[in-house]
Amino acid sequence: MGDLGVGFNYLAQGQRWVARHGKEYGFGLLPGLITLVLYAAALTALALWGQDFTTWATPFADDWSSPWQGLFRGFLTAVLFALALALSVLTFTAVTLLVGQPFYESLSERVDRDVSPDGTAPESGLPLWRELWISGRDSLRILVRALVWGVLLFALGFVPVAGQTAVPVIGFFVTGFFLTEELTGVALQRRRVELRDRLALLRSRKALVWGFGTPLAVAFVVPFVAVFLMPGAVAGATLMARDLLGERSGEPDGEDADADRTRPGDGHPGTPYPGDGKGAIA
Repeated sequence: MGDLGVGFNYLAQGQRWVARHGKEYGFGLLPGLITLVLYAAALTALALWGQDFTTWATPFADDWSSPWQGLFRGFLTAVLFALALALSVLTFTAVTLLVGQPFYESLSERVDRDVSPDGTAPESGLPLWRELWISGRDSLRILVRALVWGVLLFALGFVPVAGQTAVPVIGFFVTGFFLTEELTGVALQRRRVELRDRLALLRSRKALVWGFGTPLAVAFVVPFVAVFLMPGAVAGATLMARDLLGERSGEPDGEDADADRTRPGDGHPGTPYPGDGKGAIA
């Protein structure tokens, strides 16, 4: 339970940080708003023409008698929209981070400098196009994993009782894990930690990840909420990434450092993750 609370605290700290830094918060809203407009347009188009698409895709049902034809195609249309909605929740963070890479990179660096004892922030040293390529590639890999889980949970949703109780709860935990991976990836990619090492790092402290990501997954079901929480989520994920890597942090805004926040075994500021050497991006 301890790490669950710590993870949620990082989420809250991130929201407080952006609340105190209005300029960074304002810039951080732009990618989410752009992505929201794109997703809203796609879902609206699906709602308007989804029935036509289902009719086109099921010519074998043209000769079915009423009401079976309408019920069958109506069910498929509802399933199609539900899958699209679930996919939009799973991919919203990845697409927003990709669209807003320069914005969130700058925000994450600002958080790092704010809490670092020496006032510095790690830099990848890579050109922007290379960072965008790595971010897009890793997001696609995470999306594939998330889709496998999504299909499995969707199928389990038809199991009586468990499908309507336990499966949705598991779904939020799974979504929370992948959301956290995407968000911490902004800070960890600057430290040149490869995807496989990031996943191993997150799995080593699952309770921390769930405490951060699961409440966010619940909130992200409402797209408008996701837009306004994204800047703070990136800020909080940066703070959590420092914890995961054992980097010492002071209080934000130059307040006195809190030695108790350093976990046992922490090294000096900027101590790399043990897997960083072999997993660094070439």
